[in-house]
Amino acid sequence: MLAANGFAQGVIDVHSHIITPEFLSSLENEGRLLDEGFPLPKYDAEAHLKWMDEAGIETSVLTLAAPQPSSAQTIRMTNEAAAKLKKQYPGRFLFCAALPLPDVDAAIREAKYALDTLKADGIKLATNVNGQYLGAPELDTLFAVLNERKAIIILHPHRPDPVNRQVMQQTPLAMQEYLSETTRAVSNMISRNVLARYNDVKVVVPHCGAYMPLAIPRMRSLTPVMQKNKMVGEIDYEANLRTLYYDLAGAHSPEVIRMMLTITSPDHLLYGSDYPYVAPQVLTQSLAKMKQYLTTESDLAPFKEMVLYKNAEKIFKQ
Repeated sequence: MLAANGFAQGVIDVHSHIITPEFLSSLENEGRLLDEGFPLPKYDAEAHLKWMDEAGIETSVLTLAAPQPSSAQTIRMTNEAAAKLKKQYPGRFLFCAALPLPDVDAAIREAKYALDTLKADGIKLATNVNGQYLGAPELDTLFAVLNERKAIIILHPHRPDPVNRQVMQQTPLAMQEYLSETTRAVSNMISRNVLARYNDVKVVVPHCGAYMPLAIPRMRSLTPVMQKNKMVGEIDYEANLRTLYYDLAGAHSPEVIRMMLTITSPDHLLYGSDYPYVAPQVLTQSLAKMKQYLTTESDLAPFKEMVLYKNAEKIFKQ
């Protein structure tokens, strides 16, 4: 039974992906099915719901997977497919719409259509599209629009550009580079105060914050040197960091959460699965492990309900 705010007290998963036939067909026509170095999994909404029911997940937030399709039409069709699922299964699916970057004007039009007409719950942004990284000056106009709407932004790593293909073949992107790529994009936004200037957005950083718990102290320590050499301006770390939330998809553990709490607070941590990229039985075991240590670890136990659903419930309440 749903609570008054539209959510039951089941788990809310902020990191899951929709993979539509149109998306796959578009990538196949472009010869880009293996752009990320591995095949895309199959997606079926009924199978997703079956796993959610088995795992005790009330609501999943859908986003477009990597790679970014070149076609704005494909992105529109994917957003409309996600909106249809949200309407078809009330309370079970939310979605954050993809945008046809690197065309900023087209991205702004799609953002307005998705948020205002499709009633998207937020926006999904790739760490980079064709080498246009988050934090680039030309994206400020897009962030201004998203800031006006107090949008939730879910980030997801994509293949870096440029990419070293030998390294990519030897060490698949998901094993390490996705963490570097996420850290690169978020650091790039912080260094220009993007998140401090557009501080009404909420930005969800995937995969346990990537390397941000290591990157932030280093950035802080080197900022005076870089400012002295006129390489960066003033950086308001507190204002930037206040906008950042973190999902726990991937290799979560009590130790990882404690490390994340060196740069954020418990009300900014969110459960994420990465469905359907990981086998359902593995995800179920992973969630059970999380519930166990959030119950038995005395310093983390007070945050259990916050991590599993209350924090997500709060930011998606609109």
